[in-house]
Amino acid sequence: MTAATAMRRCEITGLSVDRSAERLIMSNAVTSVVYLASGGLLALLVTLTRWQAVHLLGAQRYYEFVSTHGMVMLIFWILFFEVAGLIFASTVLLSARMVIPWLSWVAYGLMLVGSVVATVLMLSGKATVMFTAYPPLRAETHWYYAAVLVFAVGAILAVLHFFVNTIAARLRGEVGSLPLFTFALMGAAIIALWSLVSGALALFPVWLWALGVLPEVDPGIYRLLFWGLGHGAQQVNLAAMVGVWYGLASLTTGARPLNEGLSRIAIVLYVLFINMGAMHHLLVDPGLGTWVKNVNASYFMYAAVMGSLIHAFSIPASMELALRERGFRRGLFQWLRRAPWGEPGFAALVVSMVLFGLLGGISGVIIGGPQVNMISHNTLLVPAHFHMTVVAGTTTAFMGISYYLVPLIFQRQLLFRRVAQWQPYVFGLGMLILGLGLGLAGHWGVPRRHWDITFSTAPVLGMNLQELRPEIAAFLAMVGIGGVIAVVGGAMFVLVAVATVFVGQRTPRPAVGRIIPEAFSPYPAIAGGAGEPATMTHRGFEVPGTLVISVAFLILFIFLYGFSWFELSRVPWKIG
Repeated sequence: MTAATAMRRCEITGLSVDRSAERLIMSNAVTSVVYLASGGLLALLVTLTRWQAVHLLGAQRYYEFVSTHGMVMLIFWILFFEVAGLIFASTVLLSARMVIPWLSWVAYGLMLVGSVVATVLMLSGKATVMFTAYPPLRAETHWYYAAVLVFAVGAILAVLHFFVNTIAARLRGEVGSLPLFTFALMGAAIIALWSLVSGALALFPVWLWALGVLPEVDPGIYRLLFWGLGHGAQQVNLAAMVGVWYGLASLTTGARPLNEGLSRIAIVLYVLFINMGAMHHLLVDPGLGTWVKNVNASYFMYAAVMGSLIHAFSIPASMELALRERGFRRGLFQWLRRAPWGEPGFAALVVSMVLFGLLGGISGVIIGGPQVNMISHNTLLVPAHFHMTVVAGTTTAFMGISYYLVPLIFQRQLLFRRVAQWQPYVFGLGMLILGLGLGLAGHWGVPRRHWDITFSTAPVLGMNLQELRPEIAAFLAMVGIGGVIAVVGGAMFVLVAVATVFVGQRTPRPAVGRIIPEAFSPYPAIAGGAGEPATMTHRGFEVPGTLVISVAFLILFIFLYGFSWFELSRVPWKIG
């Protein structure tokens, strides 16, 4: 195949698409959706078990499905989608060629084989070790650890190939300053490389231990290395999600970052500081000093929080400015009322930002601090937090960008557009109810990871917990109801994506809804518009609506943070 036939020109965006990159994006994207559907089914079964009035699964099945659900949703679905994003950002968005296509196919093959084998073993009950797999808990077969290691090696190769593609494009002169979307994924890739290597270093000795080569594994060292992956993987999601936010804002409203340099600095803050928050999983570990725990879980982590606050203002402000420039200038919020709420990408962006910020971000800062964390870490407050970040935040954003990239890459008409328009709202409503249910139940002390939260077969300290308090029963009912609604919303996305890929009419000019033509050229807004001179005349402070929203958010943040410390002061600490 000649260089000319190896590339095609997208008639919608004007970008040059490397066909080998296109096929790899398709393969990774389809695989990710399969894992999303599988993880969603498991989520339904788990939430219906948490709902004590239903209590669907027995103990053995519950732990098998929780283990599988954790790996499938937190690792497999997300990473396959992110690899598709890395390939898109380093080739298609740059109109650049892929350097070593076979390397990406090797990476995809390793990830696919490793993930399938690990999933089958978890579902079969031979690797019921939960997501964390803490020693001395050990899978029945060493093949589980081998499979996860194979997956990790494949993911590492995929990340390395992203760097190779990006650097090669720069050296060939095909791109100047990296697009903001690519820059955000560059930050995600750096964090991913660290996280994957840390996870591999944690699991390799455990694999040797399972083989009988090593007599034992140090649990403290394992936990330290594992949380480089366990928590770091979620920071990869955060950086990638922020890139998607900027992209969706651009595609649906024509927004450009108010200060691209500041947005890039915020991403650098993620790279430097975001993984420090992993220390909150290790606060009771004896091998680490108090000073190290406190500094990492508080002061260093707050530098990353500053990065999130920058994005939280920049993205809504850029949309407000873009919509005001289009004539929606009346009052504080006409721009918001006239925003494209019927556009699935915009709906997904708003749902993702609101739920991530209000429930995920605030709760993360609060329970990440050492003092509050010590009493909340083993309650349902922690699953409430990461379901709001990884699911309500990252997953919703990834769904939203898919409504544009799937038709453009697969060259298919988007099917069931009406379903796509409602899908983010249905999914977001379900996640809101589920997150509130988990959070409130955790606030009342309900433990996480337990099949029977009443401890009916093992009374704790002589207490009779067999009868649930009415409010706790109501909160757990919220978990079940919210889970059902969220799974319906997820199924709506899978329906649209699968139908579009396999049944949608093939066309080089798919109708992808309200997509702003100038979002891709000459200096794409999805790319941040690097180096393009400003053309508008400023008339004072131009984003007053965003300022009011931001101040309201900060007031809520301060109130909840202060309230958590007030409640902490009322906890009876028994010493001696």
